[in-house]
Amino acid sequence: MFIDGLECSNFDREIFQELRAGGLGCVTVTCGFWEDGLESMDALVAWRALVRANDDLVRVATTAAEIEAIHAGGRTALLLGFQNSSFLAGRIGYVELFADLGVRVAQLTYNIQNDVGASCYDLEDAGLTRYGREVVGEMNRVGMVIDLSHVGERTSIEAVEHSAAPVAITHANPASLVPHARNKSDALLKALAARGGVLGVSGYRNISGEYAASADAWAEMVARTVDLIGLDHVGIGSDLGRKVVDADLRWMRQGRWTRTTQYGAGSAANPGKQPPLEWFPDTTAFPGLAEALTRRGFDPTEVAAVMGGNWLRFYRQVLPAHPPTSEE
Repeated sequence: MFIDGLECSNFDREIFQELRAGGLGCVTVTCGFWEDGLESMDALVAWRALVRANDDLVRVATTAAEIEAIHAGGRTALLLGFQNSSFLAGRIGYVELFADLGVRVAQLTYNIQNDVGASCYDLEDAGLTRYGREVVGEMNRVGMVIDLSHVGERTSIEAVEHSAAPVAITHANPASLVPHARNKSDALLKALAARGGVLGVSGYRNISGEYAASADAWAEMVARTVDLIGLDHVGIGSDLGRKVVDADLRWMRQGRWTRTTQYGAGSAANPGKQPPLEWFPDTTAFPGLAEALTRRGFDPTEVAAVMGGNWLRFYRQVLPAHPPTSEE
């Protein structure tokens, strides 16, 4: 089964068809970035309507068993996620509420500090707040994946240590391979792996450097990441942004918190939307990633682990055993 740890595309039927053409068994989708609780519920309403209209292609999953069943039925399972914890609106009870609504992945912070902790772009990182510790514990209790992709170093380390369950970095790369504020230190990655977590290696140009040049270059980055933290802790997190336009990018980078231009993972010299990778323009190219890993020397069992097996094992550990409607 192929699994993508995170995408932030503007999904529609065409993109769902691309998921099926690429053989994707499961994808974590981004339902929001800066939205508050009410706006986030509106986003979930919109997602329900979109999935209902494309029920022949996709379905929402809330458990690992549902992921497997949806895949076996010839559809792609969607995990609903947010790239920030702003949807909680500072209310600890909203963790369970949104879990009951089907949300299964949440990034603790996005590109600025919030009431949970610091982001990777903050100059100072005081670590996980008291409220942040409550959120981590509650996410553990309800079976929601803790995502550290845009989270600051100290906050991330403390989240790994405080969490009773393995945590994820759904879309980033080792900073020792590609130095960038969005990428992760060896110390953090080793701590993540020691607790059973998974890193989704990304091909996003801004955080992949020379490894974005080709599928074979990307496979080399995967191999070096495996050398660093072990095969069992490496998956794919494409961070693919199909049909994302400049207005979407401004919202992701600036939200409502600033009037100044923000570049996110880019820079003043590299400010705009990155062109699609020639070797990975959309998810129909997923089988080519497996081929590149094979060329790099991964055996079939290892390829299967990176392409989806490690994520599925992680989901079995972290997601709840039963859907929210279960009477058990």
